[in-house]
Order: sequence, then structure tokens, then C-alpha cells
Amino acid sequence: MFDILVYLYETYYRPDACPEPEALAKKLSAVGFDDVEISEALVWLNDLTAMACVEHSLTAESTGMRIYVDEERDVLGTDAIGFIQFLESAKVLTPLQREIVIERALSLEEAPVSLGQLKVIVLMLLWSQGKEPDALMFDDLFGSDEDQPPRLLH
Repeated sequence: MFDILVYLYETYYRPDACPEPEALAKKLSAVGFDDVEISEALVWLNDLTAMACVEHSLTAESTGMRIYVDEERDVLGTDAIGFIQFLESAKVLTPLQREIVIERALSLEEAPVSLGQLKVIVLMLLWSQGKEPDALMFDDLFGSDEDQPPRLLH
């Protein structure tokens, strides 16, 4: 599924440039993606878009601290939680966007979610909202996990 999401990000500059779901599914199939993965990716992306639209209409501000429950810690792992906190402190993610990222990661039904998968989730959220991360943040989001030293939280 993540290969499809990355393909969409690289192929379509904006989400509104994507064809309708039926045409997109045919195009993805023609490129060689598996029909089951296409279906999963389109459902996942549709849910992300719906959540992103709701987030866009809200103006809530949060100044509290996010506490992760056991299920979230099990699915996300410490690296992903640290990266989410980094993105929020760098003002790449708002508190509402953070919650969307967490929800979309939990919806994957696999644990733990790799840091690479989390980065794709963040990238797709920003893409679905028509936002582009700056160049340095793009490198952090799209760069290889192996090339980066571990992030330390202070």
C-alpha cells in the first residue's frame, strides 16, 4: 500500500490532480500494482482526505501535552512517537494533524509502524491538504531512515 501512496505523491503534484477513484484504480493497475493493495490504498486515502477536510474546518488550538496510551505506543513505537513530537515542535504538524497521523497509523492493523511508513503518512496528510513541507523537512520526511542518526528528545 505504501508504494502506491508514494507513487501518487510523486505522480500527482496535488491531490485534486488525481483522477476519480475508478479511473485511478485502473491507472494503478495498468502500472502494475496489485488490485487488493490498490483497494486498500484508495480506502485509506479516502479516509485520510475525509479526516483532513474536518481538520481544515476546525480552529481548535492545543497547548496541552499528548499522552500516548499503551495501544498507541505498541503500534507507533518510540521512534515514531519521537518523530511526531519533533514534527509538532517544528510546527510542521498542528495538534489536530498529529491526531490524524496517529489515527491513520493505527488504522494500518500492523505493529509496529515503521518510521518510514510514518513519514509516508505525514507526507500524504500534508499532500492531501495541499501543503508542501520546506526543503529541509522534505529531506527528513522522504530521506532514508538508515541515513539519519537517531533523534534524541530532551
